[in-house]
Amino acid sequence: MRIIARKQLVDFGQQHPEAKGALDSWWLYAKKADWGCPQDIKNALPKASIIANNRVVFDICGGSYRLIVQFNYPYRIGYIRFIGTHAAYDKIDVKGV
Repeated sequence: MRIIARKQLVDFGQQHPEAKGALDSWWLYAKKADWGCPQDIKNALPKASIIANNRVVFDICGGSYRLIVQFNYPYRIGYIRFIGTHAAYDKIDVKGV
């Protein structure tokens, strides 16, 4: 998969060093993945939450942080839409970010 806006992950990892390793691991894993549909993600990462508009929520650091990625499956591209604390995630519209 091609992940767009990796800089958001890098910047967040600098601000939250406890999340840096997990975000780097997620990025490396996603970069090597070949997810053609939401079920491919669920098969690989059962704890991922599939939501509307081709978005997927990933728990980072045991759920302390949330990562929302919107996928264009035919082109194998993921767009980072949100990375933040669980509290910040609770305040957003996950279908609209």
